[in-house]
Amino acid sequence: MGSAVAARAALRGRRVVGLERFGEAHELGASAGRSRIIRKAYFESPDYVPLLERAYDLWRDLEKRTGTTLLDLVGLLTAGRADSAGVSGARASANRYGIELEELEPADVSRRYPGVRLRAGEGAVFEPGAGALFPERALAAHLALARDAGADLRFESRVLGYEPLPDGIAVHLADGTTIEAARLAICAGPWAAQVAHDLGLPIRVQRNVQLWFEPGTNAFASDRFPAFFVERAEWPAPLYGFPDSGDGVKAAFHAFGTTTTADALDREVHDRDIEPVRQALEDWMPGAASRYRFGKACMYALTPDEHFILDRHPADARIVIAAGFSGHGYKFCSVVGEIVGELAFDGASGLPIAFLSLARDGLGVRSKLTEDLGRDARR
Repeated sequence: MGSAVAARAALRGRRVVGLERFGEAHELGASAGRSRIIRKAYFESPDYVPLLERAYDLWRDLEKRTGTTLLDLVGLLTAGRADSAGVSGARASANRYGIELEELEPADVSRRYPGVRLRAGEGAVFEPGAGALFPERALAAHLALARDAGADLRFESRVLGYEPLPDGIAVHLADGTTIEAARLAICAGPWAAQVAHDLGLPIRVQRNVQLWFEPGTNAFASDRFPAFFVERAEWPAPLYGFPDSGDGVKAAFHAFGTTTTADALDREVHDRDIEPVRQALEDWMPGAASRYRFGKACMYALTPDEHFILDRHPADARIVIAAGFSGHGYKFCSVVGEIVGELAFDGASGLPIAFLSLARDGLGVRSKLTEDLGRDARR
């Protein structure tokens, strides 16, 4: 998110300094893993669809500006019982916004994708405009675009905190230096609650493991099989993944894992991480997980309602917070870059983002802010 903000702010002609705690294009946060699903028939909420429409446009714009292929729209097969969150939610978004979504009967699925094993009572929907987004390439493209537009990108620059000044914001770094800026955008991923510690953001960090398997059949190659999202009651969480494009079939459980902190994340992949995913994948796509190849532990930064936080600081409108992307945010990276710039420089976004505000019901921030601001006022 930070690289996208740096790029879009610099394209506006602003002087931009980007501060990154680790090295360039590191794999210690939540943006690595070779692939992310991108889709418009959004089961989490139809409210995201206008943002997705703009995100697709901006990903294509980034491809054109940098000469990089970032999207591979192989389609997305969402399966489960008719009342499952994925299937019913995708239908709701597609119906509201006229998104192309194919209804597939079990016979249709078996004919089109003979490697899949549907159960009695299950059905599927197929979104042809969905597919894979490549995060490492996208990160490099945003960084290149930011640099070309004049941004000053600084790595190994850990932010300890910030404080308001009469004419700007002071940002304090671990090396003892301070940077002063007119605006500040906080896009710290799983570290957001630490950086924006004055807000008390209710973000829980969850360890999630991505796994790659060598299939025993060519039925799951990317030229003949789509990305997938499947729900079954006995699984601990929905299973999602990608066809084999050279590294093997990728699979993981969505929003499943132990609570941790960003600094204490167990980055080793254990047998207990692998076996449940392997069994579920074999249940859904027999032959897809013939041999385990490799895995990667990453992090979800989860809000209580699992919706994002995109808002200005309630006590200082010069500070913008983009956080809590809850394991489904990377596809929005391109449009988040634009939205944060609008909030910082224009005071509002042209897109409908009120449902992502800090003051929304269920987030649990409003009461704390009210108490803190009231206490400050009494002082």
